[in-house]
Amino acid sequence: MARTAVSGRLAWRVARLAEIRDETPTARTLVFDLPGWPGHLAGQHVDVRLTAADGYRAQRSYSLAAPADGDRVELTVQRVADGEVSEHLTGPYAVGDPVEIRGPVGGWFVWRPADPEPVLLVAGGSGIVPLMAMIRARRAAGARTPFKLIYSLRTPAEQYYADELRTPVAGLDITYVYTRELPEGRPGIPRRIDVATLNTAGWPAEFGASCFVCGPTGFVETVADILVALGHDPHRIRTERFGPSRD
Repeated sequence: MARTAVSGRLAWRVARLAEIRDETPTARTLVFDLPGWPGHLAGQHVDVRLTAADGYRAQRSYSLAAPADGDRVELTVQRVADGEVSEHLTGPYAVGDPVEIRGPVGGWFVWRPADPEPVLLVAGGSGIVPLMAMIRARRAAGARTPFKLIYSLRTPAEQYYADELRTPVAGLDITYVYTRELPEGRPGIPRRIDVATLNTAGWPAEFGASCFVCGPTGFVETVADILVALGHDPHRIRTERFGPSRD
């Protein structure tokens, strides 16, 4: 029975695009109708496969951007120059068009509403996507688990889910770090997440928070190293990354 469940979970299913929401000039959220979807946990991802008319196939992995909602699945896709899949999904791909999806995948980088520990989310750029799924899962479950989000991005124009994150939510504290351009009227200079940021905007190590860090590889490794140096339990630091490893 378990073997059948695993096989079904990893089977390719045909989904159809039901809705598009632009997040930034180069990123959009895609909402799919996916009959037979088994559900998923906040933080998991899926494989997406496109097939050209000549039979050529291209496949990429994308984090799920929202908690399970019946047969609906949400992905937020950032356009990558020369990206075989992302350029199609953020370009000519239109409502009603099909795509193949396989998943859900991953069981370590996940948050469950029943988890009692406070949560620290640290996002670099598009690394906000699976963390947003956790924020939305918390809201959908009516959970009171205290959340802190530290969101690093290059400029204000590159922020995902801007309107939603602008709405105050009890128990969710957000700190933004801008590395290239500050919002108009904000004092200071652009900077990167550092020891001071995580020490003041994160949870004290003695609180035993669950830490989720997602973003480019160098960003994730730096943040994880700082959290360990600040005394956080390495076993409570869960990471998801993309790009080359830091030397």
